[in-house]
Amino acid sequence: MSIIDTDQTSFETRLKESAAETEALLMRLLSSQTQDDEIARPENLAAAMRHGTLNGGKRLRPFLVIESAAMFGADRKTALRIGAALECLHCYSLIHDDLPAMDDDDLRRGQPTVHKAFDEATAILAGDSLLTYAFDIIAAPETELAADRKVRLVSALARAAGIGGMAGGQALDLAAEKNAPDEAGIRTLQAMKTGALLRFACEAGPVIAGASDEDRKRLRTFGEKIGLAFQLADDLLDVTSDAATLGKAAGKDAGRGKGTLVGLHGMEWAEKTLNALTTEAVDLLSPYGQRAEILQEAARFVANRQS
Repeated sequence: MSIIDTDQTSFETRLKESAAETEALLMRLLSSQTQDDEIARPENLAAAMRHGTLNGGKRLRPFLVIESAAMFGADRKTALRIGAALECLHCYSLIHDDLPAMDDDDLRRGQPTVHKAFDEATAILAGDSLLTYAFDIIAAPETELAADRKVRLVSALARAAGIGGMAGGQALDLAAEKNAPDEAGIRTLQAMKTGALLRFACEAGPVIAGASDEDRKRLRTFGEKIGLAFQLADDLLDVTSDAATLGKAAGKDAGRGKGTLVGLHGMEWAEKTLNALTTEAVDLLSPYGQRAEILQEAARFVANRQS
């Protein structure tokens, strides 16, 4: 799959740098050392949280937070903390999504899933802890941001993650195994399950920076476009790739009878649509000129990724 080829050297360097910074911050945040007002951190639970979070990955969502904030001149340390909070919430969703009652996966990023490495109860509690910790990180004094901006971020993330966003999308995804949705239903569940957190990641930057509502809306729309592209690329990879490349099981959508846009329209349509979404996303940021180049590369990366 080749969608709008581009030289991504600078982008890939920035992605690796932000991933390393995010990983280092998450290691500190998820240590066994208690914080103010915590009574204790059970070591087994902390280890399970680290297992489900410190396991590699591109850290695309924190990267989008960091780069969208940088485009508006926001403080990098603050953006890193918001990105780490988002990654905690994202990893909670993966831990729970892998559970036998959900997608029942044994492999995640090339290693045993949390319920396999530990047990189901610990995996549930690890996910619960990461979910709540995400909001703790945003609200904490160490996140140096005005209170009104913290409130906007907490509210936006809660909406993106909850019944009207990711969790609701997961519920629709499970229901789709029994009753295949039509195209509108597929688009809705994908926008919720996958797109909502990517939309938040892009919208967070202008919120952190205190940018205008117009900037926030433009970055929100950009996030929606790449969210659609991300899921479409994911569905293509589920058909064309393998577990060794993906770091998780491949071909599961068809095996579980899940409807996808690729299954509905075919691969040729999906690749053309990916091209169109990428172009639309890139064009949305054209008013920002060179400041937007890294985010524009991110849109291309989402469409071209191989895992």
